[in-house]
Amino acid sequence: MNDRLGELLVKKNFITPDQLKKALEEQKLKGGRIESHLIRLGYIKEDELLSFLSAQYRVPSVKLSKIEINPNVIKLIPSSIAKKYFIIPIHRVGPKLTLAMADPSNIIVIDEVKFMTGFNVEPVVASESEIVDAIKKYYGGGGVSTSTTGVDYSGLEEDQNNSSDFGVVLDDDPTITEDFDSLVHGAIENVEVVDTEAQDEDTGEIEGPIIKIVNGILLKAIKTGASDIHFEPYERTFRVRFRVDGVLRREMNLPIQLKNAIVSRLKIMSRLDIAERRLPQDGRIKLRLAKGREMDFRVSTVPVLFGEKVVLRLLDKSALQLDMTKLGFEESSLEDFKAALKKPVGMILVTGPTGSGKTTTLYSALSELNKETENIMTAEDPVEYNFMGINQVQMHEEIGLTFASALRSFLRQDPDIIMVGEIRDFETAQIAVQAALTGHLVLSTVHTNDAPGTITRLVDMGIEPFLIASAVILILAQRLVRKICTECREPIKVHPQLLIDLGVPPDEVRTFPVYKGKGCSICNYTGYKGRIGLYEVMPMKEEIKELVLARASTSEIKKEAIRLGMKTLRQSGIIKIREGLTTIEEVLRSTMEDR
Repeated sequence: MNDRLGELLVKKNFITPDQLKKALEEQKLKGGRIESHLIRLGYIKEDELLSFLSAQYRVPSVKLSKIEINPNVIKLIPSSIAKKYFIIPIHRVGPKLTLAMADPSNIIVIDEVKFMTGFNVEPVVASESEIVDAIKKYYGGGGVSTSTTGVDYSGLEEDQNNSSDFGVVLDDDPTITEDFDSLVHGAIENVEVVDTEAQDEDTGEIEGPIIKIVNGILLKAIKTGASDIHFEPYERTFRVRFRVDGVLRREMNLPIQLKNAIVSRLKIMSRLDIAERRLPQDGRIKLRLAKGREMDFRVSTVPVLFGEKVVLRLLDKSALQLDMTKLGFEESSLEDFKAALKKPVGMILVTGPTGSGKTTTLYSALSELNKETENIMTAEDPVEYNFMGINQVQMHEEIGLTFASALRSFLRQDPDIIMVGEIRDFETAQIAVQAALTGHLVLSTVHTNDAPGTITRLVDMGIEPFLIASAVILILAQRLVRKICTECREPIKVHPQLLIDLGVPPDEVRTFPVYKGKGCSICNYTGYKGRIGLYEVMPMKEEIKELVLARASTSEIKKEAIRLGMKTLRQSGIIKIREGLTTIEEVLRSTMEDR
């Protein structure tokens, strides 16, 4: 409440801007709450502040010094919670609990007390000094020293023996308490669930604080730039991990008592069956954030030993990079790729492991091809992003809608451009090749290690070499590597032999620049921030087609492609190292030695 309260007091002419500035400086030096410094400095009287807070937040004010509180009411809230949040229960009638607070605007605390006690909370405002005195009176606590703010805080140290009473939500792990209050508070204000108005009351486990914790985790993942969130139950803890720049890292450990409630909340948001905990389920969440931004989450649940693991894939269309010039292509490779996209017929294949950015490359290509004059149809599993002007079809193998069946249907829909999410089998490959040979531009993905290896993969599927040579116009292999953080990047020295082993020409070793991220707060002390692509682009030139027809080996095709100007994944990585974009370790991790 600090800054906001001060601004409100200035706006209502209770204090001047200079007085607020002075109080904030005192707060920075001595700690404590802003209102205590305003009172101590004589800028406002305690009764005036109390009346202002009561009118501002439309709650009654109370003088705790004139109230005798029933010991049974005091027992409803542990001392550790009262001391932590400057609150004290003063009255209970039926299901309603009256709670005296120094900050009645803190709905996080109100909901936590509701969650813990099971009562509806009615807040009232009381002065901080009287709350401190009441806590000492009813909960005990030694010491008579007065703090620099004028309020006697002695005796309000955390009671470690009682921390578990309410630590179930926020106190069990330091990674949560560092900034989780503000995180969850921000989630309440900025996140609205769209089209998921399922009945929260379907399960008693779903309460206000759980909703805020889940929203807070989702919002933090968005702000962190995570691509996936993993909720993992173990015997004694409920671990939450984020995948950032392709690497999983632990974000927090939640108390194991929360696992069922959090999983249930995620299921409600993604319209899954809460009661079904024995079988995997898949769903989707759509969130609307501040300023109209939307975010989709693909949700997958799997039963594991100690409950259900839930993984969320973040799909942020606003962050999707569709500008091919910014994906990481070398200039010559990008020219070859764009030249292939301009051809009216033929097949373009993108290959690489899961998580290598193939979908982004295909979407960027389709974005460039998306014109009113073109009929574009895609078969995807799943459809990750939707685009105006592109007819996208979601696969459902359980009802017979496969890549092959979708492709057959597409050919009766007068298509110009077809995108197949993945060629997995002979049937799909055969139809895709026939489509490419009969007047269509076909884009798809295959799982192979490099561009030349894709030829062998198609032959292994049963496609004749003469069909491959006739249909395929370009093959692109790619990887994603982490980028060095630009805020803490610094040059380093490495042994010349390491560069030679990497593939740097010996005559360039002495002048070859190498960089690494030192680690800073911007990159979470990893030295990396963001990712960039490595690309191996192989146009099907006549020399390559002849080798395909002759059933040449993958290594023979690769040697010829390099001779014709193809940059391999390793060579693309060396260029990125020279440009200071990534590290030797990232390139070694993601690429194989050229042979």
